[in-house]
Amino acid sequence: MKNDSTSRRDFLRRSAAAAASLGAFAAPWAWSGANPGQAGAQDQPAKRTKIVLISHKPDHPPGTHLYLPDSRLLAKCLRQTPGVEAVVSDGWPKDPKVLEGVRAIALYTSPGAEIVFTGPHAEQAERLFKQGVGLTAIHWATGIRNNKDEKLAAQYLAHLGGLYGVPGSAIDFSASKVVQLDPKHPVCRGCGEYPLNDEWYLNLKFLPAAKPLLKVRVKDKDQVVAWVYERPDSGGGRSFGNTLFHYHQNFAIEPFRRFIVNGILWTAHCELPEGGAPCKVSDEDMKVAGLGTSANGRFSGESVSPV
Repeated sequence: MKNDSTSRRDFLRRSAAAAASLGAFAAPWAWSGANPGQAGAQDQPAKRTKIVLISHKPDHPPGTHLYLPDSRLLAKCLRQTPGVEAVVSDGWPKDPKVLEGVRAIALYTSPGAEIVFTGPHAEQAERLFKQGVGLTAIHWATGIRNNKDEKLAAQYLAHLGGLYGVPGSAIDFSASKVVQLDPKHPVCRGCGEYPLNDEWYLNLKFLPAAKPLLKVRVKDKDQVVAWVYERPDSGGGRSFGNTLFHYHQNFAIEPFRRFIVNGILWTAHCELPEGGAPCKVSDEDMKVAGLGTSANGRFSGESVSPV
């Protein structure tokens, strides 16, 4: 019995020493409060949501269609959402690496049908959207320049869900109240309704599955000016069309810019907070660095290269 008792004490002493020794090499979660399943997660870089904004030099009178300067401001707003990487490109990126890992593409350009689906990058664009990359078109980018090109019109309509520039489309410059058609949709969060003076695109063509989000009343007729569309057979691809944003000054209106930021983030499958995405800009931001005009009234500011 004595030998058995001694052997037992020796066993317990050796076991305690071994446990203490192992404690010196315990895994980080043993003292940090982390879960074992999270081991190593802190060593991995957080996966970012990459959004590429495609734009070009303005082609309208000063203060309107400021594609590149206002795309810079949009990028600044998008980066206020944690985990978002926003890249501004002057034209469709010539370097394919710019679009590697992209989750959404946003166009603030002249007619988007030609920007996206004509030129050597057309197949790349088709492939990206087929893989589920989001698509946003802002103002004139919702349209087609050559409405006699029925094939191109059908192709762009199939991707965006709505199209300006079809036969019967028109424009009007006036003030109207921006009215929400689906206040519960995530894109409408934190936006509300407000008066706005803009260039309205009238009589657009829509696919049946497109979901209208905003309307205005122009010449005693309701006109849809923004919509979302979940593209079939595209790996969950989402599209957002917004015909507003003729005047740069409208970006100073918080619900106006938040609606655009919300829409872009929604196409990238980002979760939107109940109050909408953050989108702070300053008076200095609104001055638009480099804004100027040449003798012919065209923009003469600095262009933006892919970064």
